[in-house]
Amino acid sequence: MASEWLLTNCYMYPGTKWFMGREELKRLMASSYLTWCKVCKYHEIPQEDWKLNGQYNYIEFANGSRIDLLDLKYIPSDPLYERFGSLEYTGGWIEEAGEIDFKAFDILKSRIGRQMNEQYNLPAKMLITCNPKKNWLYLDVYRPWKEDRLPKQYAFIQALYRDNPYTALEYGKSLMEIKDQAMKQRLMFGDWEYDNDPSALLEYDAICDIWTNKTQDGKKYLTIDVARQGKDKTVVRRWEGWQVKEVYTWDKNFIDTLQREVAEICNKHQIPRSQVIADEDGVGGGFVDNFKCKGFVNNSSAIQPAIVDRDPNRKQNYANLKTQCAYILADKINRREIGEDDQSYRDETIQELEQLKRDKLEKEGKISLMPKDEIKEAIGRSPDHLDSLIMRAWFDIGQSGGGTSALAAMQRLREQRQTKTQYR
Repeated sequence: MASEWLLTNCYMYPGTKWFMGREELKRLMASSYLTWCKVCKYHEIPQEDWKLNGQYNYIEFANGSRIDLLDLKYIPSDPLYERFGSLEYTGGWIEEAGEIDFKAFDILKSRIGRQMNEQYNLPAKMLITCNPKKNWLYLDVYRPWKEDRLPKQYAFIQALYRDNPYTALEYGKSLMEIKDQAMKQRLMFGDWEYDNDPSALLEYDAICDIWTNKTQDGKKYLTIDVARQGKDKTVVRRWEGWQVKEVYTWDKNFIDTLQREVAEICNKHQIPRSQVIADEDGVGGGFVDNFKCKGFVNNSSAIQPAIVDRDPNRKQNYANLKTQCAYILADKINRREIGEDDQSYRDETIQELEQLKRDKLEKEGKISLMPKDEIKEAIGRSPDHLDSLIMRAWFDIGQSGGGTSALAAMQRLREQRQTKTQYR
């Protein structure tokens, strides 16, 4: 359908410019472009009518129309997708939109309607094809459609495998053989409410509500996830109570530069060092030592309430401090007791919070979280926003009675660092 739509438009409106985009150009060429070739063959399109420019990745028609083949992958060096900022299109198609960030869609949306639309009296149109995915598509398209509040500039059409008479029989057999029930619900039945992972700590709707929740203001805090030797992203969240007022990020910076930046934030908003906490593992230890703020050691012992001395059954059965704080955060989110005013990193944060899961659900013993390496593998990057959110819970428990043993353990871990790290 999408290929035929582009093909028809290129023939009907000479000189127009369109795009075909997917998260990776390699997969676009291996799937969407091959479908394009099949469509052209089916309609007996003469070979001289169009040609592929493999060097610059576009399809050029003899009548001057053109289709750019776009790689929509998120690139850390181009977080705002400025590489598309000066392009002008008549319209376009995003394939497997569940794989891309909202910003890519948002930027491309601003680039259509700019190439001969007035001359041909063509409205700016973008076609999006996808499988159900709980990301911006669910939040901005499916849920509003389901609740009958979809904005007029959008239209949602539900299509299932059986709607395609050419592939329904064989594809249906393949889908029936899928063992993963959540995946089968997504791909076979178009179920957007598929996420039934019992290990997940958070309700998806509760995650989405963070950016509309308004909580009561309180003490001011900063939570800081420090980039490890420039590989990850430094993320700072400024809080008032459990409401995030601003999010600051740096891709790369020296520790002394970060100290100056954070000091400026503290001075501007009158936040004392005692209400600043930073991840102390790795290079963050240098920041904590120099900035004289609180340090968060992920693998230190869970902080035990004073009541444990009188009632051992009340002991916190968490594998470490990070797990304990993550459960407090999850409870706050599910109760809609946390909000965030800054919308800049909504998509990344939603993606990371979806990965907040209990590890080895069936295993008895201390409760632990899905390892960070597995989260990195799932989302393709470090969950820096998640870490900066988890640390906020420390201020609710870290200075409470009975926490002495855990704080002492954190101090011991700090003193056991044998060598200084080169901070960057």
